[in-house]
Amino acid sequence: MAEIKDPENTVIIELKDGPVVIELLADVAPKHVERMKELARAGKYDNVAFHRVIEGFMAQTGDVEHANMESGYNPGRAGTGGSDLPDLPAEFSRLPHDRGTLGAARSMNPNSANSQFFINFNDNHFLNGQYTVYGRVISGMENVDKIVRGEPPANPDRMISVKVAADAE
Repeated sequence: MAEIKDPENTVIIELKDGPVVIELLADVAPKHVERMKELARAGKYDNVAFHRVIEGFMAQTGDVEHANMESGYNPGRAGTGGSDLPDLPAEFSRLPHDRGTLGAARSMNPNSANSQFFINFNDNHFLNGQYTVYGRVISGMENVDKIVRGEPPANPDRMISVKVAADAE
């Protein structure tokens, strides 16, 4: 695993193929970083499905409203929900959507990001300046590359757990 320089601003997503370590960019998108840590610490991301995974593009997850254990996986609704917290204002930056960056998923409204996010499989620079970049994979990208594809996948991969590194044993 990668050396973690700032445990408070690093999350570890456990996938079926192993951990993915993500450095959160609190100096770039502080509200998005705080939201991810808040939901992770509340266990809201645990067992949430990757509901939209497009080869050569990205893997999207984080619909804590429709894709978690309590409500059961509903492929018809996955991707339409957020959390019970208010939507976030856009925090656009000059950071490019490179392979391994974490972007905030949203509706057509730029200020509608909430709990959903995606991890870019490739450099997706056509997204630059339109979606908030708030993290980057620093290790485990090979595990992201193994996430099952589909919109939605018939049997989606899930985030087994999402923890803030500062809280991990």
